Amino acid sequence: MSTSRQSRIPVSSAPQLAVVGLAGGVLSGLLGIGGGSVVVPLLVLWLCWDEHRATATSLAALTFAASIGALAHGLNGNVDVARAALIGIPAVGGVLVGTRIADRMEGDVLLMLFAAIQLIVAGLLIFG
Repeated sequence: MSTSRQSRIPVSSAPQLAVVGLAGGVLSGLLGIGGGSVVVPLLVLWLCWDEHRATATSLAALTFAASIGALAHGLNGNVDVARAALIGIPAVGGVLVGTRIADRMEGDVLLMLFAAIQLIVAGLLIFG
């Protein structure tokens, strides 16, 4: 596992972290995105975190937002629980495999892979 350069959060970065969380939360509730698409890039580019720490922290932080967002959407009748389970249960195995692979990769390689996937997804959404 990678060693982090940041063992403690400076008080001065707490407002920045709150802004990152707010942006991730709004976009998570609005579009179902947040962690990988918003929080990780902001932590890496704005707060200069390494890719491994940003990814892991985003996963942990967005657990709260995703749970509340799913509940809120569920109360509006928008959650298909059976299909969510068919996606979510295999995703647990996928995230375990993904974290093992990520721990063996250099941060710069992860950033390039992340950017490439973002470009591919954007292209698919735009050009269908």
